Amino acid sequence: MTFLRYVNIIYMLATTAFLASAQFEVEYEGGVTANYGKGDIAPYYINSNRGGTLTQQYSTLFNAAAKHELDTTRRFSFGFGAEFWGGYTSSVSYDRYDLANGKFVRNLQHPAHAWVQQLYADVKYRSLFATVGAKARQSDLASADLSSGDLVMSGNARPGTGIRAGLVNYQNIPFTNGWVQISGEIGYERLDDGDWLKNHYNYYNNFLTTGYWLNYKKLRLRTRPDQPFVFTIGAQAACQFAGTQNIYENGILTKTVKMPANFKSFFRSIIAGSGGDNPGDQMYVEGNHVGSWDIMLDYENDAVGKFRAYHQTIWEDGSGIGLQNGFDGLWGLEWRSATKSFVSGVVVEYIDFTNQSGHIHFSEDLNKDSAIKGGATGSDDYYNNYSYNGYQNRGMSIGTPFAKSLIYNTDGYMRYLDNLVRGFHIGVKGYLSSEYDYRLLFSTRKAYGTPEHPRATGVRATCFMLEANAHPSWLKGLELKAQFAFDRGSLLGNNTGGMVSVSYHGDFNIGQ
Repeated sequence: MTFLRYVNIIYMLATTAFLASAQFEVEYEGGVTANYGKGDIAPYYINSNRGGTLTQQYSTLFNAAAKHELDTTRRFSFGFGAEFWGGYTSSVSYDRYDLANGKFVRNLQHPAHAWVQQLYADVKYRSLFATVGAKARQSDLASADLSSGDLVMSGNARPGTGIRAGLVNYQNIPFTNGWVQISGEIGYERLDDGDWLKNHYNYYNNFLTTGYWLNYKKLRLRTRPDQPFVFTIGAQAACQFAGTQNIYENGILTKTVKMPANFKSFFRSIIAGSGGDNPGDQMYVEGNHVGSWDIMLDYENDAVGKFRAYHQTIWEDGSGIGLQNGFDGLWGLEWRSATKSFVSGVVVEYIDFTNQSGHIHFSEDLNKDSAIKGGATGSDDYYNNYSYNGYQNRGMSIGTPFAKSLIYNTDGYMRYLDNLVRGFHIGVKGYLSSEYDYRLLFSTRKAYGTPEHPRATGVRATCFMLEANAHPSWLKGLELKAQFAFDRGSLLGNNTGGMVSVSYHGDFNIGQ
C-alpha cells in the first residue's frame, strides 16, 4: 500500500469520526480567477506566494474550498479542510533534447486542468496536534500579504502530502512563570512533483531526481506575549532525501543513483549526518538540507499599532549554521496600524544571498594529497544540491521566490540559476473605506548567477503590483479583486499583466 493511500485512509477515518461528533462550523469559499499578461510566465507578484495556483501567461481558473478550524480552547478537537482548483491555462515551451535527431525540440507544458490543492485532517489533544494530508501553511515570521516570503517555508509552492505533528501554538515552559514559551513541529511529506520535473526537463545535461521525501521541523522560544516587547528566537530546517537520480550527458543517460528511503535516511533527514550509498553522500551529508536561524522583536501599543523587526539567516551546511555567511538572509521591518487607515501596514525588507559562506569549498580530509593544508567551507549554493533538482515543488521555490524559481528555466535546466541575489522589497496596505482596500508591492534586485556558475555581469529585475479589493456591504462575503503588475529587466523578463477575481466567503453550522 502506497504512502498516499495510507494518508487518504487516515484522513477519511478522522473526518468521519468528526462529522459524527457534536455541532461545528464550516467555512467555505468559491470563486473564479482570470489573468492575462505579456510574457511566458505571469508577472512576479501575480504568481508569487499564492501556493503555485497561478503561474501562466493567461488562465481562467475556478476554485472551491471548505474548512473547519481546530478549537484550541478544548482538550480534544478535530479539524479538516479541502481546496480544489481547475480551469484553462496557457502553455509554455520548454527545451527538450531529441536524441534520435540530435537536436532540441519544442515541449509545450501547462498545469493540470484540475487538481487538489489541499485535503487534510487535524486532531488536537491537550497541547499537541497532528495533521495528515496536504495543508498549506504560512510563515509565523514574514507576513503573508506584504512580505517577500519566508526563506524556508514561504507558501510560494503547493503543499506536499504527509504527516506533521507538534505543539499547539506556544506553550509555557515549566518553572519560568510564563516568561518563556516554546513552540515546535516536525513532519514528513511527499511533494509528488515527479511528473512535473519529467515533463519540463531537457534530457540533455545535468540530472533529474524524482520520488524524494521532504522533512521539515521548526522550533521557537519566545518571551511573555502580554508584555509590550516580545522577543522570539528559533530555527527552521528542511531536508530533501531519498529518491532516484538519473544523470545525463549530451542527451545520454550515463548513471542512475537510487538513494535509500529507510530508517537511517529518515533519521538523518532530521539531523544532518554523513552516509548513504552514493559517493557524494559519503563525502558530505545525506540529503539536501536548507534551514534558517530566526529572530523577531515585537512591540505593540494601542495608540500606534504593532512593530516587528526580524531577521532570518539562511544556511545550507555547517558553515552557514555557524554564521559564516556574512549578511546573508532576510532583514525586515513591519508596522501594522491599530485602526483601518489609508496606510495600515508597511513592510520593508532587504534580501542578500551573495556571500554563501564564500566561494571556496575545501576540506583537508577530502583532499589529503593536496599541497593546501587546513580547511574552508563555503560555496553553499542556496536551494541547490548535487543530488536534487533544487528546493522546489512543481517549479516554484518552497523558500523565498526572490531567488528565481525553476519554472522560469525554459531551457529545461532543473536547478536554480540565479541564487546569488540581493535586493529590496516593499509592501504597503491600506483602506480607502470600510468597503475598499488596496495593496502595493515593489522590489528591485540584482542577480549574479550561482557560486558554481557566476555571471560575468549581474542581471536586474524590477517588479511592481497594485491590487484593489472591494467588499460590498450589500452582499456580505463577496470579494472583488483586481491586480495590475509588471516586471522589467533581463532576470525575469519584461512581463506586464493583470488579474481579476470574484469570490464568495461564508459559513454554516452542522449539527444544529
